[in-house]
Amino acid sequence: MSDISEKIVQAVSASVREAFDIEPEEKMVMAERPRDPKMGDYSTNIAMRLAKTLHRKPADIAADLVPFIQKNLPEASSVTVAGAGFINFVMSGSALSGIINTILDAGDTYGKNTSGNGEKILVEYVSANPTGDLHCGHARGAAWGDAVTRLLNASGYDCLREYYVNDAGNQINMLALSLIARYREYFGLSFELPEDGYHGEDVKMIARQIAEQDGDKWLDADEEERMEYFRNEGIERELEKIRRDLALYRVEFDSWVHERYFYENNSARIQAVLDQMTEKGLTYEQDDALWFRSTQFGDDKDRVLKKSSGLLTYLTPDIANHVYKLERGYTKLVDLLGADHHSYVKRMNCALEALGYPKGSLEVDLIQMVRMVENGEEVKMSKRTGNAITLRELCEDVGVDAARWFFVSKEVGTHMDFDMNLAREKTNDNPVYYVQYAHARMHNVLHKEGTPEFVKEENYDLLNDPKELALLKQISEFPKTVADAAKIRQPNRICGYCLQLARDFHSFYNSCRVSDPENPALTNQRLGLVYACMITLKNALELIGVEAPERM
Repeated sequence: MSDISEKIVQAVSASVREAFDIEPEEKMVMAERPRDPKMGDYSTNIAMRLAKTLHRKPADIAADLVPFIQKNLPEASSVTVAGAGFINFVMSGSALSGIINTILDAGDTYGKNTSGNGEKILVEYVSANPTGDLHCGHARGAAWGDAVTRLLNASGYDCLREYYVNDAGNQINMLALSLIARYREYFGLSFELPEDGYHGEDVKMIARQIAEQDGDKWLDADEEERMEYFRNEGIERELEKIRRDLALYRVEFDSWVHERYFYENNSARIQAVLDQMTEKGLTYEQDDALWFRSTQFGDDKDRVLKKSSGLLTYLTPDIANHVYKLERGYTKLVDLLGADHHSYVKRMNCALEALGYPKGSLEVDLIQMVRMVENGEEVKMSKRTGNAITLRELCEDVGVDAARWFFVSKEVGTHMDFDMNLAREKTNDNPVYYVQYAHARMHNVLHKEGTPEFVKEENYDLLNDPKELALLKQISEFPKTVADAAKIRQPNRICGYCLQLARDFHSFYNSCRVSDPENPALTNQRLGLVYACMITLKNALELIGVEAPERM
């Protein structure tokens, strides 16, 4: 909540107590900026919320509150009733401009807040199989997940960023067999690629690297030993490539958990889950397979935990993985998964509930499909390789900033078209360019030759132009915007905030002369406003992983 919003909420709460001798619930009192600026700077609907309790018309309640609010909120130049009972506030210029020094004092920390109250949240995202390059679908989830965790950390949550490496199962065996085939090809021997194997150039490259490193030692090696070696080398080399591409994309992880961990090094965790479910009467055997009674917890059908062959299904180690997350002390788990995992969400929640964990411990945000569009047509393949466009190719083509902005700006649960032509543009039609240009313009205003050095003041009472007031209101709302976006995991709100701040600044810049030798007092205060705007915009862009350039 901004300083101004908080003052309004406190004043309204005090006024309700004085006027009606009741204690309003904390969530009942809100202060928001009305869509129409003509209605005022801020507005509250407290009168509507009290109508049922007081058995009175909202307009009458609002009228009774106004005198008390005027007394309790001296920062307001006017408090009026509108419509069916909205109370609108026009704040004095000095009340609004106080945010400048708040921002200057906070610097890089402005916007950070404690709304998360230290809640321990583990967010898992990307988690692509280590069998090939990250593509544009992964790029969307990576940008969104990274921005979500930045928001959570900035809002006082104790957030861990985790990558779950799916490095067990048949797809890894297919990777190993594909590498062995290409390894044989390197030495001019006959080879056969598995039909369900991996035929990409990355597999050829890794096989060549192994051949150049180890020579032909694996041609006549023990088959089991050779399989294990190529499996491990394939995983590690593919993972290293994934890490490099994510680093280019400014995406980092605190923890990398391997599926193999639950099979090889700590299979006791899987067995403990199976034993616990069996002890609770949650499993049964049928057709030589072990089943989980997930329908008891709302699933549409029971789920297999162990096949008749004795092999575990993917669900079983994944239950152990989520239990492991909770055992590490995280009270909220968030998974970002592809939209095709819709049924998986229900079965995993059923499993955790069956094991005694609180309902809602796991929340899953499903990532919808993205279409790459160029010249109005869908682009499915890379012009360079003929395969799917990789994350690295996208970054090299449109730039990291544009890639991240475009993916984060659209709510992840909706289908999106990524306009590659627009992402490349260096014009104001490109939203990320427009916002970054606003930051560069702020920097230029402050550092342009001949501009006097800014001197911090106690108050900024000369900032009364409507364009100045619009900027002051916008920057004062930044901490509240961050807290709200973190709470609902919607980083696209930060993109919207950046766009509005850029619009307000460009409008101010075109209307108000910042450096005026004939009015040094006003010049200094406007420079202070520009400084505060620049800090705010830079901090906002940092939350979505986009750079704030000083020159463009």
